Amino acid sequence: MQRLCRRAALILMLTAVPFLAFAEEGITKAASADKAVAQAAAPVTAVEQPAAGPAKTERVIKFGYVDMVKVGSDSAQGKTAKARFEARAEKYQGQIAAKQKQLEKQKKAIQAKLAGMSPEQRATKAKEFDRKVEDFQKYVQKAEKEMQTLQEDVSRKLYKDIEQVVDSYGKANGFTAICVKKDVLYLASGVDVQDVTDAIIKLVNEKGQKP
Repeated sequence: MQRLCRRAALILMLTAVPFLAFAEEGITKAASADKAVAQAAAPVTAVEQPAAGPAKTERVIKFGYVDMVKVGSDSAQGKTAKARFEARAEKYQGQIAAKQKQLEKQKKAIQAKLAGMSPEQRATKAKEFDRKVEDFQKYVQKAEKEMQTLQEDVSRKLYKDIEQVVDSYGKANGFTAICVKKDVLYLASGVDVQDVTDAIIKLVNEKGQKP
């Protein structure tokens, strides 16, 4: 590296200084070259360093998580949906229990009369009771389907509101990501982790109050 610097300095000196200006008796081109080499070989006392630019600011990674179970149980919409679902479920349970009790009563009545019935009468009663059992089973299936549809509807509505609120909240507060709590298994120590569940519940409640 030192040799390369000397050579570069020599080239610069030879190209920048006109030798004719120093042409005198007893001074040769070789002497001028030797002088240039000696000057280039002189130690460098100071090296100018480039000015340091402004320090780069590292972007803070903000990661939020939401406890969806808590949102569902503590938010106003979640409580309303739960109450609606439980009321419908209680209604169906009461009707199913009453129908089942009636079937058991009819079954006992038929069994009590079997001894005095002819084979044809027994077959007729058995078919009638089977139809009633089938009707009961269809009613139970209908109730289960309606309850499932109701649960899906209220869950979809609540989740949609949560999704919209989380999107707005994340953008407004500079979050890199907001996920469901149960899906978070590991986060590096350099990540700013925040539980935003309470904030989301508050915003969901406010959204539910709007017309």
